[in-house]
Formats: sequence, C-alpha cells, structure tokens
Amino acid sequence: MNQVSIVILSAGFGTRMKSKIPKVLHKICGKEMLFCIIDEVSKLSDDLHIVLYNEANLIQNKINSTYPNSNINIHIQNHDEFPGTAGALMKGFGSDKKSPINTKYDKVLVLSGDMPLVQSNTLEGFIRDDCDITMGILELDNASGYGRVIMNENRVLGIVEEKDADNKIKSINLANAGIYCFKKDILEKYIPKLESNNQQSEYYLTDVISLAHSDNCEILGVNAREDEFMGVNSKIDLAKAESFMLDLLRNRAMQSGVIFRIPSSTYIEFGVEFIGECEIESNCILKSGSKIVESQILSNSVIENSVIENSTIGPFARIRPKSHIKDSHIGNFVEIKASVLNNVKAGHLSYLGDSSIDSGTNIGAGVITCNYDGIKKHKTIIGKNVFVGSDTQLIAPVEIESNVLIAAGSSVNKGAKDGDLVISRAKQVNKSGFYYQFFKEKK
Repeated sequence: MNQVSIVILSAGFGTRMKSKIPKVLHKICGKEMLFCIIDEVSKLSDDLHIVLYNEANLIQNKINSTYPNSNINIHIQNHDEFPGTAGALMKGFGSDKKSPINTKYDKVLVLSGDMPLVQSNTLEGFIRDDCDITMGILELDNASGYGRVIMNENRVLGIVEEKDADNKIKSINLANAGIYCFKKDILEKYIPKLESNNQQSEYYLTDVISLAHSDNCEILGVNAREDEFMGVNSKIDLAKAESFMLDLLRNRAMQSGVIFRIPSSTYIEFGVEFIGECEIESNCILKSGSKIVESQILSNSVIENSVIENSTIGPFARIRPKSHIKDSHIGNFVEIKASVLNNVKAGHLSYLGDSSIDSGTNIGAGVITCNYDGIKKHKTIIGKNVFVGSDTQLIAPVEIESNVLIAAGSSVNKGAKDGDLVISRAKQVNKSGFYYQFFKEKK
C-alpha cells in the first residue's frame, strides 16, 4: 500500500442525470460508478474517505452492504454552511477527527465519485510525484461543462469554473479532470482561506490551486486520458463511459485467450470469468457472476450469473441466474433458469426452470417444466438417458428416473420409474366426412 489517503467526493445532486437514482449509484457494466472507483483506489491505500450529502443514507447503506467488512470512512458534508467541492473538506476542520481533512497520511489524493473509468496503475503516477499539488488535465475538442485550466508550459496557474468564465476562458480546451494529489499541509493551509464569492456561492477546491500558485507552490499538470478521467454528469456521459469500460473488459478477456466475433457487439459486465479458450459470437450479453469455461456462446445469447462448462449455448438462448450447464448443447430459443444440466441436449424452443437433468438426456422441441403453481416454485428432476418427446409439459414437482421414454405431447404430473414409457394424451378421434358437413361443401 502507498502512504497516501484517498478522498472521494460524492456529495453532489447530479441534477443533469435527471434521475431519482443518486448519480454515483448509476451503473456501468453492471457496477455502480462509485464502486468502480472504490475497487480501484483500494488497491492503492488503506485510508479511504467518502464524502456524502445528497441521498447520503441510501448511498451509505449501499456501501455498507457491498463492503461489509471494510474500513471505509464516511463523512456527511455540512452543505448548508459549506457548499461546494472544498466545503466537503471543511466540516469540523482542525478539530473533528472524522473529517476527511484529518487523514492518516501526508499525501491526499482527491477525486470525484463520478469518474468510474480511473485505473489504479494510472493513479500511481499522481501519488509518486513530489510536487505540492499534482492535478489531471484533459485536452478536449469541446471542454464545455468543465472548469478551464490556465497553464504556463506544464505548470498550472489557476482553474476557472465554467459558470465564472468569460468567453476568452471558455475558448480554452484544457479541462480540469477533477483529480488532485495534495500534500496534506497544502490543504491545511489554504482551505481555511477559501471564500464563496462566486456565481454558485460555493467553496471551490479549485481555488486552492490559485492560492497555492500565488505563494509559488509547485503545481504540476499531468495530461489525462478521457477514457480514464472523464466525469459522468448526464446519461449521455454514462453511455460514453460504459462504452470505454466495455472496450477495457473485452480487451482483458481477449488478452486471456477469449475469441470475440465482432467484439463491439458484445455486452459484458464486471465479474464475468473466463477459463480456457472460449468463443463468444456477436450480439451476446454476459452478466455479472457468470463463469464461462472452455465453451462457445453463439450469437444473440444471454448468460446471467451462471456457470457454463464445456458446452455450446445458442444461438438465441437465454441462461438465467443460478444455472450450471456442463458438457451440454443448448440450442436456439431455449431458456434455462436455476437449473443444473449435465451432458444434456436441448436443441430448441424449450423452457427448463428449477430443474436437475442428468447425463444422456434429450429434451425435445417445445418441452416446458411447469415450475410455478401461482404461489411457489417447484423442482423437476430428470435422471440419465431420458428421452423427453416434443411438446411435453412436466408439471412440477415431478421426478423422472433414468432410462425413461416420454411420448410427444404428454402432460406429465406423476413420477416415472426406471424403464417406463410415459404417455399422457387424449384419445384421438377421426370423424369421417366432418369437414364437408361443417362447411356444407360437396365432396
């Protein structure tokens, strides 16, 4: 671990997101933005502070449930007295030991909770530098919405927030990335001197830069890449950030040996694990908690929190949560939920829910496990070498032992013993000439 404390500012209202969900809890690739940051910075430091205000209880409860045994320090900003990014560090300044200004280490890395793309190895560069202040700078074609950075070569002279900027300042394309590494004594010296005489009537952390520059402190600007340091303020930004993260997750998978057919067409979430050489065809969705082992996922298939081993899935298959499929072929338009299949063939057009199916069994087209009685879910258990004919309904709870043949079109609501033939149909009746009688046509 580095000798650095980390403060994540997550107190804002996020009005541009136009959502009831707090901005930092919006997800990219299945993970909340704030938690993307927590997971990365936790690789760097054992002293982590998060400042909250808007929807603080909701966010704190979510943090506690996701990181139940962590030592994350939560601070609630005194927004009424000290609004703004610097206000997040003002509550109880100099006396309250729980204030984020009273950090464990003499370096403090400060970043925003809406920067889900940051990577720990890049943040290391900010920490290693020994300037009084090191800050990230984005060079953008359009810096609208960002504070503008005033520079002389690679030294920072000051930052002007957009709402306080004139047209000349707005023409600058150097944007504040919103990430800083301060020597702790810089914060202790300048935060008490800040004023809120600006358009927002807020205390800006960026004003620390100007004050420190006036005292000839060394302030280094580090070029930052948008695909790591962009801030997410709207749902347009959210989609853009997710696109960047998808590229990262797919590239990591390909580096580990996964084959993607048209990589840009596949959606993949955090927590998807690949083992061995896997192939993912186009337009697939792989969700958190899924584990793919030496398998082929054919086009337009969905895998949700399930384990796929040595199997072929799809095309157009959906594997819902809590399924484990091994040595099996699952074909087109087959849906499986909370089921265990071992060496099974289910070629097409079937629903298998809450089931356990053993090796050598063949599931015909149109087979359904009727697992829900309107109140509870029930199990269907099928043994080895069972042939389930097309258009069969297995009405759970039901157990079919091994070596059973179930005739097509059967509705099965009783168990079957080893070696049985199961037929459950209405008797077929053919009435000669009825067509002509019904339609009153001559033969």
